[in-house]
Amino acid sequence: MLERHELETFLTLAEELHFGRTAVRLRVTTGRISHVIKKLERRVGAPLFARTSRVVQLTPIGRQLAEDLAPLVAGIDDAVRRAVDAGRGVTGRLRVAFLGEWTAPTLLKAVTLFSQRHPECQVEVHEVQLFNSRQSLLDGSVDILMAAYPFDGMACGPVLLVERRLLAVAAGHPLAREESVSLETLGDHPVVQYPAVTSVEFKRDRTPEHTPAGRPVPKGPAGNTFSEMLTLVAMGRGVLPVGEHTRRYYPRPDVAYVPIRDAPPIRRGLVWRESNGTARVHEFVRAATDANTA
Repeated sequence: MLERHELETFLTLAEELHFGRTAVRLRVTTGRISHVIKKLERRVGAPLFARTSRVVQLTPIGRQLAEDLAPLVAGIDDAVRRAVDAGRGVTGRLRVAFLGEWTAPTLLKAVTLFSQRHPECQVEVHEVQLFNSRQSLLDGSVDILMAAYPFDGMACGPVLLVERRLLAVAAGHPLAREESVSLETLGDHPVVQYPAVTSVEFKRDRTPEHTPAGRPVPKGPAGNTFSEMLTLVAMGRGVLPVGEHTRRYYPRPDVAYVPIRDAPPIRRGLVWRESNGTARVHEFVRAATDANTA
């Protein structure tokens, strides 16, 4: 079994690839770093780092060990943090975010009630975009996010918002004069695409590859943000299924919104990284549910 300081020393050096910077981060001497690494290499039976006077690099064995250990250590840290949270109660800092302006009011209701219940926990509110929403959860810059379902790979709370689907089309598009359209219409026009980093299940739900009858849906260009996607619609580059709140929050003279009469509603709620299921997160989900179902 490796001791905690050995794990920390190895993983920090694997990240920094510099003995001096590693020593500064861990507040020890470079000699101490060298001693721990040599001891670890003797235990493994092979070099973990290739060192010269100027460069420090991971060996293939060292790289594999770092890749194997990093998620395990992160899991231990998450488990300890959850235990500490449970022991202390709901304190510290919670970073919440919204994706799409129409989700902000629902999120702010939750923030208000959560802050009343847990005044010792500081809540920060941020906005994320389509291209960085998932990464913000993965890198820990956001603890919990108000977003549309499905958001695969994340823990999901109760549905807090439900809205019918509309089709965004250019104001001069022939469909703009229709009272409603069918999902089959998607087979007749290019559909503007979400960023490549968007989850597979979400894209399958929002911009399907086939119509209900099995016809292929032509793919239009992709945008990095929702505003970019609507601009592509306005330019006549494609159509885009959206939620009903888009009409209110993105009123544009060059875009028309037509109801899709046979589409299921869009559902939105809170998502978070499963390993980040702290007391703060679960209490915030409870506050959001209470605040938006009262």
